[in-house]
Amino acid sequence: MIIKRQGIIVWYKHHKFLNQLKRYGHLIYHSRRQKYAVLYTDLDHASQIKTRLKKLSFVTKVKLSKKPNIRTAFEKKSPINVKDYDHHLGI
Repeated sequence: MIIKRQGIIVWYKHHKFLNQLKRYGHLIYHSRRQKYAVLYTDLDHASQIKTRLKKLSFVTKVKLSKKPNIRTAFEKKSPINVKDYDHHLGI
């Protein structure tokens, strides 16, 4: 069974708190220079974890990823007819 996941971007004050962030989800990436980390959690628990992270003293900002809300089912366009295309246009 595939579990739907949600990305959470967390900005923190110092990189020594990364081990504490691992408790709240799967740590995918962190930037020491820009002081942010990307966590993945279950979609059902993402809003609860966001509120918990905001309460931590070393966290400055928390945002949820917008990927689950974006439609990813694309439709195939009809191919361009060769007869309708002007080859002598010179572009």
